[in-house]
Amino acid sequence: MLLNALLARPRACFRFEGIAMKGKDSLSIKNAILWVFAWFGFMVLYTAVDVVVWRKFAPGIEPFLNVITISLCSGLFLRLLLKRNKVEIQVFGDRLLPKIAASFGCVALLYVLLDKGLDPILEAAFPQSEEQYQEMLRSLNQAPLASLIQVCILAPVVEETLMRGFLLGGLAADYGEGAALVISAVLFALLHFNMVQTLSALVCGMVLGLLYLRTESLFCCVITHMGYNLISLSYPQ
Repeated sequence: MLLNALLARPRACFRFEGIAMKGKDSLSIKNAILWVFAWFGFMVLYTAVDVVVWRKFAPGIEPFLNVITISLCSGLFLRLLLKRNKVEIQVFGDRLLPKIAASFGCVALLYVLLDKGLDPILEAAFPQSEEQYQEMLRSLNQAPLASLIQVCILAPVVEETLMRGFLLGGLAADYGEGAALVISAVLFALLHFNMVQTLSALVCGMVLGLLYLRTESLFCCVITHMGYNLISLSYPQ
């Protein structure tokens, strides 16, 4: 009932301003999963290049070479996603300033819900996962500029385009907004391989999905994702 209330609004005025699909306005769960696995494949590729090539042959500039590799993989994946599905990006919508204000409000909400609420519980429940997560943050902070580009720019743009703009928008056409919200949030969570991150990402995916459905703006989701990642990167536990 609460989810239905949050999603309720006049149906006549509904449209996605984040992504408009040409010629195909729906998406099956099977295809949604396949596209998530496709992005996972690109993640494995750029990670393998970093570990096998850059860290071995260019350790001094490895973080920046890794960012370049991630940028190329991200660009290639987005081009493939948008071209194969005949998707046209529409980033900005009407009344942008109130939507941006909502984005910053969601950053604050995620900080309270996760950093001050759920995360301490998960840290106690999964200490090994928490230590792995903190080790990852410490590693990222060794190259702050490269990490900023990777975590606060590239990841939000690709993940929000895939998860909210494409998956949530496409799944909603066939399965309804409530089911699409849950499915897209679960798939988003599964891309975060650490248990602490996965459960937190599930909550994050729900909040970002609701923001997308309420604002109909992909840009707002990207801003929120960037803001929360910046907090996580800047203030590790």
